[in-house]
Amino acid sequence: MAWVYIDELGRHSGEEVTLKGWLYHRRSSGKIHFLLVRDGTGVCQCVALLNKVGTDAFAAADHLGQETSLEVTGAVREDQRAPGGFELTVKRFKVYAPAIDYPITPKEHGVAFLLDLRHLWVRSARQHAILRVRDEVAAAAREFFHERGFVLFDAPILTPTSCEGTTNLFEIDYFGERKAYLTQSGQLYAEAGALALGKVYCFGPTFRAEKSKTRRHLTEFWMVEPEVAFYTLAEDMQLAEDFVAYILRRVLKRRAADLATLERDLEPLKRAAETPYPRISYDEAITRLTAKGLTVKWGDDLGGDEETALSAEFDRPVMVHRYPAECKAFYMKRDPERPAVALCVDMLAPEGYGEIIGGGQREDDYATLRARIVEHGLPLEPLNWYLDLRRYGSVPHAGFGMGLERVVAWICGLHHIRETIPFPRMMERLEP
Repeated sequence: MAWVYIDELGRHSGEEVTLKGWLYHRRSSGKIHFLLVRDGTGVCQCVALLNKVGTDAFAAADHLGQETSLEVTGAVREDQRAPGGFELTVKRFKVYAPAIDYPITPKEHGVAFLLDLRHLWVRSARQHAILRVRDEVAAAAREFFHERGFVLFDAPILTPTSCEGTTNLFEIDYFGERKAYLTQSGQLYAEAGALALGKVYCFGPTFRAEKSKTRRHLTEFWMVEPEVAFYTLAEDMQLAEDFVAYILRRVLKRRAADLATLERDLEPLKRAAETPYPRISYDEAITRLTAKGLTVKWGDDLGGDEETALSAEFDRPVMVHRYPAECKAFYMKRDPERPAVALCVDMLAPEGYGEIIGGGQREDDYATLRARIVEHGLPLEPLNWYLDLRRYGSVPHAGFGMGLERVVAWICGLHHIRETIPFPRMMERLEP
């Protein structure tokens, strides 16, 4: 008997097939059991009739617990009322392992309870939808860069020093001989890749030891970070705009059913998939925020409240460029026409989701970069290799980093970023 996945049932209408999965829900009506079976690709209603499966099997089906693993064989029948448009008329079934008193029931549960059971919570329909959207965003990111000739350039997770400031580093003992740190970003290594291969991107986990409990922060998250030789800030912003619009269009096309499961309003996403995106300077941002009555002065970095207020004025992502140099990282190049500001950009998502991309042009002059490292109190020795990039054939170059989880949270319309990753790591959570 052919074993098929639920999302393939449309190709087997009228045939007898076998499904393998888990019991998602069960209800009975007289001499009929309705077994909702999930297999990761979808949910299928399997109809067990007393006169089809026999007395013993029918009685056994009446005692199957939620999340019991089983194999069901029967005929595929089209029925638009059933989940997915097809159902299975059961001929026989086999139990792999029973599940008794499954702890997550259809009733309401607290968030802490569900996070403690995250290893089981990911089986729910809502979490399936979110994680499928996450998968689509990641696949779209890889496809976008692959189509444009970028080379995947994997950056190390263990690093000898900081690239984003020393106050939020996770420190580890490296064989008892020295300190090492979990990476905050793959950017510095991507710069080496760009000067070798022209245009590269890295995509991997990053870590920030920020003592933050906001709904936008995780201590472990994934970043997509392209870097391109000979790019300026203007070209970098265009790449970021094209990238985000591409992701949105692909998710809207391929994951509409999952977004429907999440009851996501698609209109804001459709508008955000349209380009061009507005671009405003930091100066203009301060003027706009002040006009709204927010207490913010030139030189301040923009926090979550300011980002939310600013993005509310636009129906698609807005790019804020040329922040004060003093509030940006040591590697940001200053504007030659106005050294007080950096050639940098943040992309803010609409609907209050804040920064999803940060990037800009990198300092390409050796002496200037060395002075910046010293000014920021970073050790020179671990960054000698990075300075070498300016010693040997330095060129203008630029790139950005996109936080995968923040983009998924926005696309899915989630209140908290913790649902966007299979096992969230936050200040107060390290298990499961």
